[in-house]
Amino acid sequence: MKAMARRLLEFPQELERNIYIDAIAGRYGIASEELKRMVNSFGASMSREQVEAADAIVGNVPTEMLAGASGLRLLQLNSAGYEQYAAPGVLPDGCALCCATGAYGQAVSEHLFAMVLSLVNVAPRVYRALALMRVMDFMPVSRADMRRSVRELDPSVFPEWRRTFRVAAGQMARVRGRVECLCEGLPLTADEVFDLTLAVGEALGNAVDHAGERGVLVTVAAYADRVVVDVADCGQGFSLGPDEELPEVATDAERGRGIKLMRMLADSASISPKSTGEGSVTHLVKLFSNSVVAR
Repeated sequence: MKAMARRLLEFPQELERNIYIDAIAGRYGIASEELKRMVNSFGASMSREQVEAADAIVGNVPTEMLAGASGLRLLQLNSAGYEQYAAPGVLPDGCALCCATGAYGQAVSEHLFAMVLSLVNVAPRVYRALALMRVMDFMPVSRADMRRSVRELDPSVFPEWRRTFRVAAGQMARVRGRVECLCEGLPLTADEVFDLTLAVGEALGNAVDHAGERGVLVTVAAYADRVVVDVADCGQGFSLGPDEELPEVATDAERGRGIKLMRMLADSASISPKSTGEGSVTHLVKLFSNSVVAR
């Protein structure tokens, strides 16, 4: 195999050489990566006598071995870094120096394309992890099961049950825990309960930031096909429809991404002015996969 690897060094174009490497590896049942490593290593493991007798070398030969290579006419490196070889006196006059810049273009582009595809149609658990890490603040990611369409509730439909409670000063963690306990009795998975609780925490944070803890109310209502959580405050009021574009937020801003996170964690998230009085209501909807709701 070593003799085969040495012969493969005769191919000056790396792409062409890799094609032959893959073909030979497949023909003889050799690991392709192992053969590539061996081929590339010969450029750097040549003896001083071989270097001095060569008129063309493919590989990163130590610079100290090139002093006696008076007949060298071509040195092609396996990497883009060439500064040490371009220093005066390293290569003989008339020797052409080239490197693998651009040779990896196809491989790199395929890798980047695969990375982009990996953020499209991602598994629900991966999507959830990326949401928690706030990756979607900087790049688009789509979920495999996609967002479910949330139809408007018929005004004549009453919830199976409804609970409303006030947010006391410094008790946001307790409120999140209460919402979690209420949702655990619904046809939601543990991850879905966690996601909704996290979304409620974001809504509470927004309410407290913009209106203070006074006058913040949380309402949890269970219907046949969904759970709805409303977080009402007494602030200045804000409006954002379920499908309305989010306002622009600077990439270095510490706040302003809560709405985006709520939309990722819930099936629908919107904000509307209160029907009476001052303030806003953040409306969160989480659909059930199973429509059985305990009364």
